[in-house]
Amino acid sequence: MNNYTDFASVYDILMEDIPYDDWADYIEKILRRHGIEKGLVLELGCGTGAMTRKMAQKGYDMIGIDISEDMLSVARQKSEGRDDGILYLCQDMREFELYGTVAAIFCVCATINYLLTTDELSKVFNLVSNYLDPGGLFIFDMDTRYLYEQVLADNTSYIEHEKGCFIWENGYYPDEMINEVNLTLFLKQENSLYRKHQETHTRRTYEPETIFKLLDDANLDVIGVYHELTDQKPRPDSERIYIVAKERYHENKLYI
Repeated sequence: MNNYTDFASVYDILMEDIPYDDWADYIEKILRRHGIEKGLVLELGCGTGAMTRKMAQKGYDMIGIDISEDMLSVARQKSEGRDDGILYLCQDMREFELYGTVAAIFCVCATINYLLTTDELSKVFNLVSNYLDPGGLFIFDMDTRYLYEQVLADNTSYIEHEKGCFIWENGYYPDEMINEVNLTLFLKQENSLYRKHQETHTRRTYEPETIFKLLDDANLDVIGVYHELTDQKPRPDSERIYIVAKERYHENKLYI
């Protein structure tokens, strides 16, 4: 999962078209609908902190966790002078640790799809359950099989920018439901030279029933499954879905 090296320096360029404001409004709407209007909120896989900062602006006390120190370095630079109080932690989401529980945890931008086995999913879901307040919410999005199989498939994308050129070569493996992206960056240097950087990102999608069972095993009750940024049920052509789960109080849990 630790592929974000030179990628960190151009990540925000590649994500320029991402509707972060819409994402933040959607997360806030779900939180407020369930009575979470303030308090400590954690973002898993926060990257350069775009969503973390937007949720801090909405009045939540934010923690951002990411495995890439390069990404977090960018995030901290962007938070300088803002007095946003965000705590950034360099941790693997499969093994993250907090000092106490939080009101909610969210994970967006298909970060969950980077977990390639059900064992990894189970570890994350159990940690989420462990660090949620009683009745706390877990909100996350997931790329769907339709996106990997029908939209990305084996297609290639190309982006040209003043800072360089970026090529995404997609490959889809239907038996494993895995999307593999070979990313080539040509980063503009001085004297009109370019530095080439290559890396591979691998993501896997899961059948919803698999996700629901793993959440249930982790004492998380699914309370909503939605087509991206709506209150509607997922469609056959949904490219991304949101899942909302609630921490299930149980007597054997030692609340931190």
